[in-house]
Amino acid sequence: MRNCTQTIPNPCRNSVRPWKQSVWLQRLQQLSNLMKLRIGIVMAATSVVTLVVTPGPAVPAWQVLVLALTVLMAAGAAGAFNQYYETDIDARMRRTHDRPFITGALTHNRWWLVMIGALLISGVGAAALLLNTIAAIYIFMGAFFYAVIYTVWLKRRTSMNIVIGGASGSFAVLAGAAVVDPQLGAVPVLLAIVLFLWTPPHFWSLAIARRDDYAAVGVPMLPVTAGNQVAAWAVLAHTLLLVGASIMPFFFGLGWIYLVGALAGGGYFIHHALRLVREPSTKNGMRSFFASLAQLLLLLLFALLDAALVG
Repeated sequence: MRNCTQTIPNPCRNSVRPWKQSVWLQRLQQLSNLMKLRIGIVMAATSVVTLVVTPGPAVPAWQVLVLALTVLMAAGAAGAFNQYYETDIDARMRRTHDRPFITGALTHNRWWLVMIGALLISGVGAAALLLNTIAAIYIFMGAFFYAVIYTVWLKRRTSMNIVIGGASGSFAVLAGAAVVDPQLGAVPVLLAIVLFLWTPPHFWSLAIARRDDYAAVGVPMLPVTAGNQVAAWAVLAHTLLLVGASIMPFFFGLGWIYLVGALAGGGYFIHHALRLVREPSTKNGMRSFFASLAQLLLLLLFALLDAALVG
């Protein structure tokens, strides 16, 4: 038999390395799932785009990076708390039954509250030291609204949970603007309103597609309490308000490129919201859900292009 210790390159080491890599990859995937990093990345991107389009003095690249990382840390802490708090319902929903606290990949104990708190304090503290106090407050408020206002107080009590809880995304916008100018101007305020109006139709579309899940665990999402048809009309109404609000920054300083993105993404979202009204099915609910993501992505992308090419 070949002696592994005398072979270069070592085949035994190479045979073990993929296993080690897969374990580390699994751990990273579990932590990404726990902290809902996809949502955090969207919030961080939103804050950076707002920083770029906010009129004011140039911000150093390192501060842009600090903003993105601190928003991501705060959003990750809020997402992890959401999963820590909701293990009872996550275990009974098809959409969430594979989350790491449910599968046992991560042990559900109180030490996680310490780590979540440390992550939030580190993010907010870094923002206060390296950016400014106002930006840090907005970053904290975004996490607080999602973790406490939405997850603890509203989600299990009212079908309007996501309408109020949706303010969490708006604070990321305000944080980005505050890095440039703590005295908020019209453009960042309007973009914060856009994020506030975006959240309900985004989540109601998903709730229509996953209505049975929410009904089974007693979470009063709008499709559960009012039915899919009423919820679909609410998606359409909020989408129309959203698109109207998304056009307004054009009249306060953003250019034609931004307007094209707002109209293209908004039209796409309205198209799928209308399809959802005509047939509030699971398939159309998911289509509307993904259309909301496309709308936000186009809005952010064309805002960046507008700032780079016109601003």
